Amino acid sequence: MNGEILINVTPQETRVAMVENGVLQEVFVERMRSRGIVGNLYKGRVCRVLPGMEAAFVEAGLARTAFLHVSDIAVASSEEGEAETQADEVGNGRRESIARLLHEGQELMVQVTKDPIGSKGARLTSHISIPSRYLVYMPEANNVGVSQRIEDEAERERLREIVLQWSDHEGGGGYIVRTAAEGASADALRADMRFLKKLWDSIGERERSASAGALVHEDLPLALRSLRDLVGGDIERIRIDSRETYQRAVEFATAFIPEVVERIEYYPGERPLFDLYSVEDEIQRALERKVPLKSGGYLVIDQTEAMTTIDVNTGGYVGHTNLEETIFKTNLEATQAIARQLRLRNLGGIIILDFIDMNDEEHKGQVLQALESRLERSGSKCQLGEVSPLGLVEMTRKRTRESLGHVLCEPCPTCNGKGQLKTPETVCYEAFREILRAERQFAPRQFLVLAAQEVVDLLLDEESTSLAELEAFIGKPIKFQVEQLYTQEQFDVVLM
Repeated sequence: MNGEILINVTPQETRVAMVENGVLQEVFVERMRSRGIVGNLYKGRVCRVLPGMEAAFVEAGLARTAFLHVSDIAVASSEEGEAETQADEVGNGRRESIARLLHEGQELMVQVTKDPIGSKGARLTSHISIPSRYLVYMPEANNVGVSQRIEDEAERERLREIVLQWSDHEGGGGYIVRTAAEGASADALRADMRFLKKLWDSIGERERSASAGALVHEDLPLALRSLRDLVGGDIERIRIDSRETYQRAVEFATAFIPEVVERIEYYPGERPLFDLYSVEDEIQRALERKVPLKSGGYLVIDQTEAMTTIDVNTGGYVGHTNLEETIFKTNLEATQAIARQLRLRNLGGIIILDFIDMNDEEHKGQVLQALESRLERSGSKCQLGEVSPLGLVEMTRKRTRESLGHVLCEPCPTCNGKGQLKTPETVCYEAFREILRAERQFAPRQFLVLAAQEVVDLLLDEESTSLAELEAFIGKPIKFQVEQLYTQEQFDVVLM
């Protein structure tokens, strides 16, 4: 696989694009005014304990109070879902209640595991994990896990033994061996362990002197995080269009991932880097509802507060054999597009896939198998259900940051995110009802209706007969005034 990472840097934002075989697969955006906070460590103060929810709200110096569930105190989770989860049970084999673990006013160090999304505050954990190139250090744990993506059992055992051998020498704690560690030397792993231990000691010193709500440790900026987390053996080069960021990236790579230094390039061209790879056009297309398929079919993607729905349609594709074969080929093609769109748009949570109805059970199995295979390369943990009796496929995808649409867009101020407006005819009849209501209550001399151009035009043209009947019924004149700043749904009835 021919992979490249493109890093576009401006004073206001940093954007990272992952391109595979010339096709954009993933986009990350970090704006200076609203940097993501996942991985940051804060000294928090418990401001409210909710026994009924087995959770607490923690003041961590963020815009909204953050959420800490009891499972994030009593259970240590592995990074990225790559290693096994080890339950940390307390007492007689059952988890302690939140009221016994925390109390209001208590101070503790917490780490952000999910950015604030929509109206929800950040999600926290008290089990700290600090990543490096090859390892994730968990100060309060004592186990060693290995990424499930390292499939060679001999290599898994070799890595586990190296980390176990040196963990006591480096001050204890637990570790997760990351996918990037496959093939790494013992010296490289030990260097990572020393770095993480020194970093943890410095974090401890800052935490002891910090006040509640203070930021104790901040994760790397996006450009350097990309080098740490995204660069693997399948990435052939990293192109950066900022000389300053390029120099910082080379310094960082020289210190921590020297094998990557030769792949980092500075791009000085006059043509924007993202335009060179058509990334800008792909980002714009990723914000649209409709996704065309090569065959002539298409997907329709709708993201709501509760879930995301993806509808598959044959469109202009008529096939060459029979209807069942046409449907099967469209659904099969859609699996590739769905996997890419989930990754590109960073869609997560509950996702409902409405494939075109298939009668052949073998076809259903092949479509699910193809989808599962493509989701494995999407970079996030997914759970996939079977085809339901209604022909729907339910799935979940882990999400730790806002979707691309939520990062780049906001709800339409005219329709408030509904995606539709009342027709001028509907607004006319609402104005008529308001006039009748005001006439019975206040009995004014006349009425003035303020509305948008489309509504006034309709009232004076197609609805002129209805308007005349209303004036005759109430015995009062009704005048109109166009308000250029009003949306199609807005109107006011002024009593005169």
